[in-house]
Amino acid sequence: MKDYADIESSKLPEFQIDSKIPEGPVAEKWTNYKAHQKLVNPANKRHLDIIVVGTGLAGASAASTLGELGFNVLNFCIQDSPRRAHSIAAQGGINAAKDYQNDGDSVYRLFYDTVKGGDFRSREANVYRLAEVSNNIIDQCVAQGVPFAREYGGLLANRSFGGAQVSRTFYAKGQTGQQLLLGAYASLNRQIKKGTVKSYNRREMLDIVMIDGRARGVIMRNLITGELERYAAHAVVLATGGYGRAFFLSTNAMGCNGSAAVQAFKKGAYLANLAFTQIHPTCIPVHGEDQSK
Repeated sequence: MKDYADIESSKLPEFQIDSKIPEGPVAEKWTNYKAHQKLVNPANKRHLDIIVVGTGLAGASAASTLGELGFNVLNFCIQDSPRRAHSIAAQGGINAAKDYQNDGDSVYRLFYDTVKGGDFRSREANVYRLAEVSNNIIDQCVAQGVPFAREYGGLLANRSFGGAQVSRTFYAKGQTGQQLLLGAYASLNRQIKKGTVKSYNRREMLDIVMIDGRARGVIMRNLITGELERYAAHAVVLATGGYGRAFFLSTNAMGCNGSAAVQAFKKGAYLANLAFTQIHPTCIPVHGEDQSK
């Protein structure tokens, strides 16, 4: 057999990943990008359609925010209601670098702890952007009515969580995910009532329509009638949750089967670290009486 190293490089298939991350230092990438990107006139937003697939914390928040900005949003839910999203299962809290405890927290420290907690596998530019907007996310949740725990004086309470050296976790008892989801759901319903968002429940995405390398629509299956439906838009947002049910042992909801991610993969999207997914210790099989749970 010919050794792999002997194969001419010109015969190897091209493999190039373009993550679309802006140039520059990590702390300035997205700030510079926002300062130079093209904007859409508010009067023109009503002429643009956006499809948002998913109605969990990401999907409901994206759909309601885009609707409030003035875009026409089509929002698809695989369940009978957005309140059925598996986002409800998150309990511990949500992190933000507000430094309410005055214990030295900062955007950089949140960025570093998150990258380290991800075993240095995370895309650093995106993690830094997440740390940057974390404070605004908390403010948005409060505006939506999420009843975070508060100190006696009225300020939002924090606790140390997940091995962090500072107190940056905002929580609502043991029901943080549920309360966040209800806040996003209420915001989504407000935009549905205003007419900026059209909600389609019990729809499963079967395919993505690509035009000139861009996602411009989706093919949906109506889970009530079984009919296939097609929808077109200027942009498509996939917020379809995790794929924990791909594993035999999982505490994820039955809908977390990764079916939408597979459709994106078939159309050219890259998937990485597929085994790097969240599990719960209760899924670990017992191998003996000496095993601690």
